[in-house]
Amino acid sequence: MIREFEGIILSETPYSESSKILNVLTKDEGIIGIMAKGAKRMKSKLRSSTQKFTIGIFNVYYHEGKLSTLISADITNSLPNIKTDIVKIGYLTYICDLAYQTSKQNNSKNIYKLLISSIEKIEEGLDPLIITNIFELKMLDYLGVGIDLDSCIKCGNKNNIITINGDEGGYICKDCHTNEIIYDIKTIKMFRLYYYVEIDSIKDLKISKEVVNNINTILTEYYDRYTGLYLKSKDFLKEVTK
Repeated sequence: MIREFEGIILSETPYSESSKILNVLTKDEGIIGIMAKGAKRMKSKLRSSTQKFTIGIFNVYYHEGKLSTLISADITNSLPNIKTDIVKIGYLTYICDLAYQTSKQNNSKNIYKLLISSIEKIEEGLDPLIITNIFELKMLDYLGVGIDLDSCIKCGNKNNIITINGDEGGYICKDCHTNEIIYDIKTIKMFRLYYYVEIDSIKDLKISKEVVNNINTILTEYYDRYTGLYLKSKDFLKEVTK
């Protein structure tokens, strides 16, 4: 059966001297494996459109639950700004890796939408760290370790929130605070905004460096402690952003 998929190539694995297998996160079917025959040949029509991180339309002989075969592929966004900036490549590599690992645990179609929206915002020139943190925060629900950002995780109070406790999994109010680090109110409010904002709607990002760094620290520690994910792409990102 011939089918057309909108998707992004998250990984490619060599297969024989001239072919490769692609893992494509699609808009409608989650991750599918696609054999790209002859795509490694210099003169192959598939060579340029089967590179890692290609966003496009893929026409395949589709086999549900099995390896499909690529017929043709058309690039819809070549990401010229990202692919000429090593730092942005670092962020792209990491969020694609995170999307891949998350999709293996949760096949929600929304993961694709969130990933593409995040990539497009980085391509447009918005701060890649902020966009990445927004994406990370939204992925937590799909990984089954979401944070409660509507009220105090201990008593349910919606007022006088003064910090975020990763061990408890959410906000902590003034009355329930014990020895947790207290973050400024801007960090508390912005963290919640990260969670609820529609990525497509973001036009500009004017957030202080202190708040950005606070949120990145909270998320990094939370991911390390609760997701069980170890991504080599995160190490690469740390290297290129030093």
